Amino acid sequence: MTTQMTQQPVVWFEDTGREAVALVGGKNASLGEMVQHLGRRGVSVPPGFATTAPAYWRFVEANGLADVMAARLADLAAGKATLAETGQAIRHAVLQGEWPGDTAAAIRDAYAELCRRAGRADVDVAVRSSATAEDLPDASFAGQQETFLNIRGEAALLAACRRCFASLFTDRAISYRQAKGFDHMKVALSVGVQLMVRSDLGGAGVMFTIDTETGFDQVVVIDAAWGLGENVVQGAVDPDEYQVFKPLLAEPALTPIIEKRRGGKAQKMIYATDGGERATRNVPTSKAERAAFVLADDDILALGRWACAIEQHYGCPMDIEWAKDGESGRLYVVQARPETVQSRRKAGTLKSYRITSKGRRLVTGLSIGEAVVSGRVCLIESARDIDRFVDGAILVTQNTDPDWVPVMKRAAAIVTDRGGRTSHAAIVSRELGLPAVIGTGNATHLLHDEQEVTVSCAEGDQGFVYEGTAGFEVVELGLDDMPQTRTRIMLNLANPSSAFRWWRLPADGIGLVRMEFVIGNLIKVHPMALAHFDRVQDAAAREQILELTRGHADKTEYFVDRLARGLARIAAAHYPKPAIIRMSDFKTNEYANLIGGADFEPTEENPMIGFRGASRYYSPAYRDGFALECRAIRRLREEMGFANVVVMIPFCRSVGEADRVLAVMAEHGLRRGENGLEVYVMCEIPSNVILAKAFAERFDGFSIGSNDLTQLVLGVDRDSEQLAALFDEQDAAVKWMIASVIREANAAGAKIGLCGQAPSDHPEFAAFLVECGIDSISVSPDSFVAVKRQVAKAEAEGTGAV
Repeated sequence: MTTQMTQQPVVWFEDTGREAVALVGGKNASLGEMVQHLGRRGVSVPPGFATTAPAYWRFVEANGLADVMAARLADLAAGKATLAETGQAIRHAVLQGEWPGDTAAAIRDAYAELCRRAGRADVDVAVRSSATAEDLPDASFAGQQETFLNIRGEAALLAACRRCFASLFTDRAISYRQAKGFDHMKVALSVGVQLMVRSDLGGAGVMFTIDTETGFDQVVVIDAAWGLGENVVQGAVDPDEYQVFKPLLAEPALTPIIEKRRGGKAQKMIYATDGGERATRNVPTSKAERAAFVLADDDILALGRWACAIEQHYGCPMDIEWAKDGESGRLYVVQARPETVQSRRKAGTLKSYRITSKGRRLVTGLSIGEAVVSGRVCLIESARDIDRFVDGAILVTQNTDPDWVPVMKRAAAIVTDRGGRTSHAAIVSRELGLPAVIGTGNATHLLHDEQEVTVSCAEGDQGFVYEGTAGFEVVELGLDDMPQTRTRIMLNLANPSSAFRWWRLPADGIGLVRMEFVIGNLIKVHPMALAHFDRVQDAAAREQILELTRGHADKTEYFVDRLARGLARIAAAHYPKPAIIRMSDFKTNEYANLIGGADFEPTEENPMIGFRGASRYYSPAYRDGFALECRAIRRLREEMGFANVVVMIPFCRSVGEADRVLAVMAEHGLRRGENGLEVYVMCEIPSNVILAKAFAERFDGFSIGSNDLTQLVLGVDRDSEQLAALFDEQDAAVKWMIASVIREANAAGAKIGLCGQAPSDHPEFAAFLVECGIDSISVSPDSFVAVKRQVAKAEAEGTGAV
């Protein structure tokens, strides 16, 4: 950049770049960087220009503002004036200032050129503030200064630019600079003037190239709402949320969208007039808009690819604002800045919270952070009442903006009615390390001042507020100096919403995904009730099913879509390492508890050894339900691209049953060996051990289910309190069975692992498995570090008790 250019009052985006933060601020420098370098990769950025830091200082000098600013700030430092008095006085002085003639002429000329480029007179523009110390690695100035939308005409543009200059001295901006140690008199302000995208007729939102809660760096998280994007940023709406898996985006034939959550989107921001001046306002959305997704799959994938291109160019996780023009249907990126929270998180220790006892659930929202906090509610519905906040209380409010930051810093936790994962409340809570439950819808209605509650963000994507003080445990897992082991140590996972919490564990894959947990928590409806809705007799169940499947012309698609995406989140956590998904293994009493299930399930005296597992898959009573499970797996592997998924069949009683199940799977496009598909069988019945060689001819591997195997070898009901003392996975008979099947599997060249609690509880049992030559051990995440170290020790010693 030439010396002459740095003295100009205005520069075009294409003539600047990220080296010019001191000239045009972080926001405008980033826009210039993208215009220069990312257009060739398909990233569309609306054209525009920026006023420079010299233009700001010229304005300050021409109006004698430096002395006013210095004097007012000195009074603040000396305690002679309040923050509010100081900010108001400086802003008033700036707004009274006159534009130097050359600066005003340069802005008018640039606006005229922008109109010429757009091919129409008096185009609408967005006028955005960009501080010259903005978006540094250790400080995010996002939201500290003002943005003005729907500005048209020279006079309105000059007025908006002046208001941007004044916003350098909002109360929140002054407070933030003081907290970060910036000299007020050395920070200038650039104004970005950008062609407006007609997202008032379309939609807009924010996306991150990292999971904002866990730091998982293999996903793009996209929030979307109808209308202009300010509502998403401010947390004024509950947006749609989409997640795209980055490693599979390069394959154009795949659709790796692993999450689609429809938000409430109760309002949208549109163009308006206020006293003859152009402005914006919020209006309610229609029922159709609330029921629909803002983005089609093609748009989601396009934004995901753009996000990856931007991240790759900048070399760090990014926070990106986007908009979709409702007239042209085109997508645009309107801002991009480095993500400043998760990308700087230290990975040496993983802290895990677990609720042990809890009161009644009061409200539910999105979980921000992973901690649990108990305390008293301080309910504040308006920023006017901020002064009554009690230090250390749980802040409950409708939503927050930058004016709330001083109070948020003093809170123990935050609960809001509105907002999504990219809202102001969510972003600031992450920066402050506070647990927050966002977008509850009704917290300010249901909670009250001084109420004792517990805020829990330790249970996955959803956060909860419980009545009273809950009991919880905190476990710190040290990840430094983890030993290498021959035996693969894998994870048992069941909850898609918490799968990303464990991505930092150096696991060798997912050893057990219990499909029934995903069905019960995410889908809630019996698959046969979707395949044969006409057979559902209960009126209440029919209403629930109709509500849950709204938007799906085919009710079975609701099951397939949600199951595939739920399983994808788990398979993504340690991709491309294997994820072994066990097909559903509900017992009949558990199936009956699903919505609509009572019409399809028999009553059994002992469901534990009844109509479960493999016997259901070829039975006319469930075969159509199993077909939906197979469709979901096929979509997961072939359409979404998760070829690391291994299928496992539970409770397979005989070799003949194995053949029948494999034949049914093949009918539904899941043929062992095709497209790399591996099929395992659970080893949890004595017949699986006795006929291990024959089972090994039909399956690629075994996974020992030690709980059920112990139950059936010892004849002990695993759920019986009276027989609990007899249930022992280390009984000699059980260990004989385990040693035998490991020996047979090794001889047949089949893989063999164990997914049970015993290695977590008993170091000597882990040593026994190692001595037997087991290939893998799959454990719960909170046991992973201990078992990994136990196995490493056993392998080093080369001993074990058989």
